[in-house]
Amino acid sequence: MESMALFIMSPFRVFQTTIMQIDTARYLSLSHAPERLQATLAIRVTEHAFLPSVEEEILADWVATIATPAFKLIRARQGVQTAFCSIGTGTGLDALAAAETLGATRIGVTDVHEDVIAAAADNIRGNLKNPASVTLEAGFGDLLEPLPPDARYDLIYENLPNIPIDDAETVASARNSSGHIPPRKEPIPDLMRRNLLALHYVALQKAKGYLTPEGAVLSLIGGRIPLAVFQEMGRLAGYRPEIFTYGWKIQTNPEEIIAGHARQEAEGLGPYHFYRAARLEEAFAGVKLEDSGKRALEIEARLQADALSPAAALAAFRQGEVIGHTTVALRATPL
Repeated sequence: MESMALFIMSPFRVFQTTIMQIDTARYLSLSHAPERLQATLAIRVTEHAFLPSVEEEILADWVATIATPAFKLIRARQGVQTAFCSIGTGTGLDALAAAETLGATRIGVTDVHEDVIAAAADNIRGNLKNPASVTLEAGFGDLLEPLPPDARYDLIYENLPNIPIDDAETVASARNSSGHIPPRKEPIPDLMRRNLLALHYVALQKAKGYLTPEGAVLSLIGGRIPLAVFQEMGRLAGYRPEIFTYGWKIQTNPEEIIAGHARQEAEGLGPYHFYRAARLEEAFAGVKLEDSGKRALEIEARLQADALSPAAALAAFRQGEVIGHTTVALRATPL
């Protein structure tokens, strides 16, 4: 991976943009040369989007290590997903992964920042071998609202933030605002609020009107709370929930994210659980992706004694330990 920085002028401010060069086959764990994507991805990342984690940090990257394997398993079990949508796409790497692994030819992407969605659209078009092979629907705004009201998708994917933030100025301007959520106006069940699942719950509710008859929502969520809560979220939102895959990853931005969970837990929410990465690697050794969903409760029970509170995880991280958390891919189909 190589990167360079550009500066884009606007009438109001200067936006820094990073250009990342990513080996497609390695990033998507392909056993062959990519069929629909360029061999090397040129990804423009604006200051409002998270930088992808590549090379030695790839175990911290959601698209590479969690989303793409789930996409491949969906392709194997449910076949081609012609129409794909990503809520909160960021750089658009999730949409590119869907084009390559799911065979998507109509792609919808949304994000809350205008510069993020503009860069994502450019990234998607610019990294396809044949840009005309994909119909792209892109817009910035809340969840699915930027998309055409008659748009319908076979798979709606979301990996949304979960830590509340009340600072409107930060939400409007900071890169890491994409890792937080402002207060929601919709009624949120207390179980969802206490477990920081408010935005995931709202996304599930709103996604119903954008699914094809056989469509599903794939929610990727950090498993810092009991698996039973994720299943209940699906039921409360009016879906049949399935723990599709269960895995783990290294915590991205640990100082910020772990500390955020510690603050929420101190205010009476949670509790939340983190783990030493070495223990997660041991617990998941030999677990096949296609079996991980069915074995999720078994693995969760095995890990219970080794869970770290956010405060303990933050202290361990500051002492040089690598901290991670489990990950859940929840596939939900409407009732």
